[in-house]
Amino acid sequence: MMVLEDLKRERELIDSIDWEMTPEEAVRLYLEWGNNWSRGYNMVRSRNDVAHYFVLNTWEEEPLIYLVKRNSEGAEELAKIQIPGELRGQAQRKIHSHKGVYAVQDEVREWLERELGANQ
Repeated sequence: MMVLEDLKRERELIDSIDWEMTPEEAVRLYLEWGNNWSRGYNMVRSRNDVAHYFVLNTWEEEPLIYLVKRNSEGAEELAKIQIPGELRGQAQRKIHSHKGVYAVQDEVREWLERELGANQ
């Protein structure tokens, strides 16, 4: 599995990241894709449709960011990224230290976009 420094060298992969995708939206699109009305956008048509997105995983003692590759057949964690201390505390406070998988947002997302040179 990649770490942040490995991912920084994968420009094509970085450019394919859907920064707006949330874990909930990924489930709706890729796991329930045969049962959803597309609302005119983001419709999964086959197992060849793939999304790359980040999640904040707080199931462990230390919250981590994972880059996930998902299609209708499943998900694969491509990278595991440690969050700097100050941002780790902010992320934990925003979710009130609940365990789960969340969208990467706010300061953590901004930090990650800067680190990866996204949107350049």
